[in-house]
Amino acid sequence: MKKIALTLLAGFMICLCARSAEPDTVRHWKLKAETNIGFSQLALSNWSAGGENSLATNALINLFADYNKNKFTWNNFAAFGYGVQKQESFSNWRKTDDKIELTTKAGIYAARQWNYTALLSFKTQFDKGYKYISNDERVLLSQFMAPGYIQLAIGMDYKPADYFTLLLSPIGSRVTLVDEDSHSKAGAFGVEPGKRSLIQMGGSVTAQFKKDILKNVNLLSKLGLFSNYLKNPENIIVNWENTIFLKVNKHISTTIGTTLIYDDNINSFDKEGNKHGPKTQFKESFSVGFSFSFIK
Repeated sequence: MKKIALTLLAGFMICLCARSAEPDTVRHWKLKAETNIGFSQLALSNWSAGGENSLATNALINLFADYNKNKFTWNNFAAFGYGVQKQESFSNWRKTDDKIELTTKAGIYAARQWNYTALLSFKTQFDKGYKYISNDERVLLSQFMAPGYIQLAIGMDYKPADYFTLLLSPIGSRVTLVDEDSHSKAGAFGVEPGKRSLIQMGGSVTAQFKKDILKNVNLLSKLGLFSNYLKNPENIIVNWENTIFLKVNKHISTTIGTTLIYDDNINSFDKEGNKHGPKTQFKESFSVGFSFSFIK
């Protein structure tokens, strides 16, 4: 499974770095990169109000490669994020953000603002994730390829403007991979105990909005909905991500991000580490740091 993931990663990176062989007068490729590296630090000495020393850092990279020629379009997207923090009371660094996301979508013109479209996406994370019971006790929740998600969607893509797209897919699949023995034995992420994958067949809705909503303020919003036809189709899997980039100047920016997830295959854990049923997951992040963007 790791070889499959690395192969997919290499393929996506080749797509994102590709350039059109056409003369400069006819550019079919549009390439863009957005990066943000943020830091935060707190140091206290004899501080009567309380608190503790802390240090945190995080990085976010978004890569876009879009190809458009005649009636054929090909859109590629890659996102990588990682963050850690260290507090005085922690014995080690703790992860605050971690994601790998690769998406490719190809379409052929159908009529007006509609395309016949196929989408393939892959998601996982770089590092191990824990639920911390105390400073010395923790429960392993996830790691690279545990889980890993591969989703295929085939349908019609509605694109009334460059900044908005809506893919309606009545036919598709979602594969959950668990490349780790303890998660496999425990039947984590909906996979049957002892197995390493869960295959779901169903329909999906995928929407993306990316636009400058104000001067130097860009919003990237992505919504994914999936219904498993084979089991409990009414339990919609939801993944909604929003990222706002506020550009202060050429090299300084602020990033605000939110992620909302609901998946009835993912259990929740209380403060003592006891497992409970699925719940709505929500994450919010705020970062100020160095930024770099590239457009070609």
